[in-house]
Amino acid sequence: MKTFNRIIFVAKSGNCRAPMAMELLKAQLLSHPVQIDARGLVVLFPEPLNQKAEAVMISNGIKLENYRSSQLEGEDFSEETLILAMDSEIREKLLTLFPDAVNVYVLSEAAGDELEVMDPYGGDLMTYGLCFESMGRTIKKLAAVLNEGVFFRQEKSDE
Repeated sequence: MKTFNRIIFVAKSGNCRAPMAMELLKAQLLSHPVQIDARGLVVLFPEPLNQKAEAVMISNGIKLENYRSSQLEGEDFSEETLILAMDSEIREKLLTLFPDAVNVYVLSEAAGDELEVMDPYGGDLMTYGLCFESMGRTIKKLAAVLNEGVFFRQEKSDE
């Protein structure tokens, strides 16, 4: 059984989906203590939470004060850290930037979902709300996977 003492959610800029996922997982009851963070792949300067994401989170009882996005760094990777990319495109970019990265998965795959969590960027408030709802379901599944101690296997190539 593989357990992690840190989970980092990674999105493009780190100011929308990643902090949503971070806060949703913090609200779940996990079987062991874990540090949960959010990072962006491209963070030119620390940005506050996206206003629409913040509005949706507040309307769902989650207030994330003083949040600022931060860049994913090489030091964030370790055997004890689980990196969850918001979608497969981000995972591929992440692995290109950090070729020696370990424990990198797409959130939906880790949770056992077929569909990736959509990127609401550029959408209206309803789009952000749908993203939040979808993310909430995926995070509940992820929490169950983490609590069961069942974890992911790297797919082996048949080559």
